[in-house]
Amino acid sequence: MEHEVFVPVPAERLREVLDDPARVARAVPGLQQDAGAEPVAGRLKIRVGSHSVTYRGAVRVSRRDDGSYAVEGEAEESRGSGSVELTLRIALRDAEHGCTVRYDGTASADGRITDLPAEAVEGAVTRLLNRFAEHLATAATQGTDDERAGAGAGAEEQTPADLGLTEEPPPPERPSAFGADRPAPSHGPEDEEDEEENDEDIAEAAHARRTMIGRSAEEVDHAPPRGRYAPVPAPQTVSPPAPLRWAAPAAALAVASAIVAVRALRRRR
Repeated sequence: MEHEVFVPVPAERLREVLDDPARVARAVPGLQQDAGAEPVAGRLKIRVGSHSVTYRGAVRVSRRDDGSYAVEGEAEESRGSGSVELTLRIALRDAEHGCTVRYDGTASADGRITDLPAEAVEGAVTRLLNRFAEHLATAATQGTDDERAGAGAGAEEQTPADLGLTEEPPPPERPSAFGADRPAPSHGPEDEEDEEENDEDIAEAAHARRTMIGRSAEEVDHAPPRGRYAPVPAPQTVSPPAPLRWAAPAAALAVASAIVAVRALRRRR
């Protein structure tokens, strides 16, 4: 297995991270460290396509005389009988605006990982190595920022204060708003009308609050709006009551009956 990754960090900074096992453990993507175990030891879940395999093991990183790093590790499946053994070499080569991280090594495995497609396994390992290099670069950058912040704080603490020989200048006086001359406000007829409308709005709001005090939330939610926002009632048609509607036909019938009776009496005479 051979693979190269470029990172925008000098090689010397990456070597500082690789020399610290605790920072290496934080750079391994997805590693869940075991309490009280070695710095680079714990559980690691690897996703291969739509499958995932979780391993529990440890990795040791040591620096060689030629400046490269030897990585040796072994792990076993947390749910199964499979295992993995890894032998890897990491070499750092300076490049423009950063360095190149080169991986080469071998690995042997058995168990569930052997049942998966070889291309998917190779892609998962490549992604793991790329993210590991990115995390190393991030750890190196964070270390640089922390050192700069610490150096700045130390410089501020070491700045001499003349051992009390100089007095601090008094703080500038702030202008008071009470002593400032303010021009008298000019009110015109339009301003007076606006003030009257504002007074009416305030009075309506106060009346609404007084009427809502002591009422339940449901009554307030369903209460109709008042004031200028009150709904206009629909026009109502005035209809006579039921007795008056039958009075006119009854009177007409009575008059007609009287006329007929009078004519009948006249004929008999």
